[in-house]
Amino acid sequence: MGAGLAVALLWASTACSSPNPSSAQSGAFPAEPYTTTTSSTGTLVIDVRTSPQPPSVGTNELQLSITKASDGSAVDGLTVAVEPWMPSMGHGTATTTVVPQGGGMYLVTDVYLYMQGVWALRTTISGPMSDNAAPQLEIQ
Repeated sequence: MGAGLAVALLWASTACSSPNPSSAQSGAFPAEPYTTTTSSTGTLVIDVRTSPQPPSVGTNELQLSITKASDGSAVDGLTVAVEPWMPSMGHGTATTTVVPQGGGMYLVTDVYLYMQGVWALRTTISGPMSDNAAPQLEIQ
């Protein structure tokens, strides 16, 4: 009976707690991108996947897949910076963290979108090539 009570208490505490959205969703990216954009120079294609997808008010994670527009090959070795920016309000939000994952994939964490509306992800790319893009997210 003591083990059953312990299991019931563990279940109740788990069911009633609200997990951190970024840790609960970490690595859970869908196969289909939320949005796809071409860089300013037209040389790169950036697929954006979100966790959760669609993105929501609060903390989100992003996975950027960066490929060459000419042949679709993955681009590694880049330094990528992402600044969430709300054009209609003229302000951004806290700094994000970007970690290269290999295979042209870049994990963006700490993406805090604190209100509904359209957010532009001001993305700066440097390293073997320099470029920028601003994929957009619609937060409901």
